[in-house]
Amino acid sequence: MRLEVDNLACDRGGRRVFEGIGFVLAPGDALQVEGANGAGKSSLLRLLAGLLTPAAGRIDNPFARTLVGHETALKPGRTLFDEMRHWARLDGRSAAYAAAALDRFGLSALAELPCAMLSSGQRRRAALARAALSGAPLWLLDEPAVGLDAASRTTLAAALGAHRDAGGLVVAVTHEPLGLAGPQRLRLGA
Repeated sequence: MRLEVDNLACDRGGRRVFEGIGFVLAPGDALQVEGANGAGKSSLLRLLAGLLTPAAGRIDNPFARTLVGHETALKPGRTLFDEMRHWARLDGRSAAYAAAALDRFGLSALAELPCAMLSSGQRRRAALARAALSGAPLWLLDEPAVGLDAASRTTLAAALGAHRDAGGLVVAVTHEPLGLAGPQRLRLGA
């Protein structure tokens, strides 16, 4: 099984954002997507997530996927653990998985805190914990390191490595290094 993208084009707002994009990812692979603002990086992730329709080309994706975008989708009045337990149930996982995901991203001490009280970095780590909790083989990450301190970036790099070591795939949009070992690189707008 492989994720195959061939001659992909994207139109947004009546203009062609990119065209002719192609790549192949097998289990354990990573793709780091780079480019200037407006080059279509987030649009590429939305295409891969099935949230947009390609203007041309094809995407053959046999993998379940999870998307970590700019919004964390945490209800402000609920505790972090309640939110993670909710997502765990939707993914057919137990509350123990939710607790483990929080622990993996250094959030266990904040589990009973209302989500409204979380910092932007803590919300970002919660979104990444949600991706890990999902069990999806394909992680689509839009600027996953934004708002993270040095220790959290190390945790992110370790989580990405462990996911790939287990046969997971990563497509990450970033303006900065993520600690991905040997990723393919795609530059949009070049």
